[in-house]
Amino acid sequence: MATADLSRKTGVIVGDDVLKLFKYAQEKNFAIPAIVRSWPARKIGKSLTLMQNVTSSSTVVASLEAARDKKAPIILQMSQGGAAYFAGKGVANDKQQASIAGAVAGAQYIRSIASSYDIPVILHTDHCAKKLLPWLDGMMDADEKHFKEHGEPLFSSHMIDLSEEEVDWNIQTTAKYLERAAPMKQWLEMEIGITGGEEDGVNNEDVDNNSLYTQPEDILNIYQTLSAISPYFSIAAGFGNVHGVYKPGNVKLHPELLSKHQAHVKENTKSKEDKPVFLVFHGGSGSSKSEYKEAISHGVVKVNLDTDLQYAYLTGIRDYVLKKKDFIMSQVGNPDGADKPNKKYFDPRVWVREGEKTMTARVQEGLVDFNTANQL
Repeated sequence: MATADLSRKTGVIVGDDVLKLFKYAQEKNFAIPAIVRSWPARKIGKSLTLMQNVTSSSTVVASLEAARDKKAPIILQMSQGGAAYFAGKGVANDKQQASIAGAVAGAQYIRSIASSYDIPVILHTDHCAKKLLPWLDGMMDADEKHFKEHGEPLFSSHMIDLSEEEVDWNIQTTAKYLERAAPMKQWLEMEIGITGGEEDGVNNEDVDNNSLYTQPEDILNIYQTLSAISPYFSIAAGFGNVHGVYKPGNVKLHPELLSKHQAHVKENTKSKEDKPVFLVFHGGSGSSKSEYKEAISHGVVKVNLDTDLQYAYLTGIRDYVLKKKDFIMSQVGNPDGADKPNKKYFDPRVWVREGEKTMTARVQEGLVDFNTANQL
């Protein structure tokens, strides 16, 4: 990629740089993985941006290391629950105070460390449903404060997810938040059509399957409403997406619907672009490479990965504990001798690092699958 086109080559990017990166992704048919979750501090010839949910400094480092080594941009995002975890489970969250504080702390940490990895990073927050809007309000307060001090928002972008609400209310409420974000050139992702399954306390496992498929008329309505306010927005359209990993055949994805959305918007807006809409793929874990490939070809620029990465992080720690079991049952004494110290085995920096390694490897796999690798 012509990072030469970006005003900021490394670290957290905002505004026009985010827009340029997403346009480049569409042109080169790749998507950026978004790394989802909040823990300690989602081989194709086309490419996507990978998004990762991060919950701690450990998962941040694992994601950045993967992107650096694969010469790829990446999206680091925090969910409401992940942000609260970052603040600490002992902090009250009845008014979203822990989630706000954790998100701000996580953003400041990521901003301070991201430039050390020599890649562009989009700093994003994940699903914000109607009941969580006070969380988004608090983060945007922090964005505006940061903007006054530094000329840019704290976060590159946010996601507002009102897909469970009535369509017109969803669109109009999203528009109000985009009006607030627009002066900061802040990106806003919205969702129309429900993503099935369960994630971070939001359970859509029993929704009507018809609700999983967004209609072209809704995409056009959203595009016309939001583009009149700002160009900095993307749409997570439903095409059968489900959070989590399910048996093959249990989830019916129809990425070809995304092509119809693009064609409908192009025709009705007289756009010169074949893919005028920036689309997002939610519920990416467990999908086939052919499904990723087709979705990317229709203008998807961001894919969420969460479940696969949670499991990858676990495997490194699990395997270490099983292998070193006899060396971590006490502070002193192991198969090498009753007086042998075990500190070098139970030091958290040792076993947490094993989780980082396996998570890094899985993120790298996603970067290759989405054709994001070697785009820098």
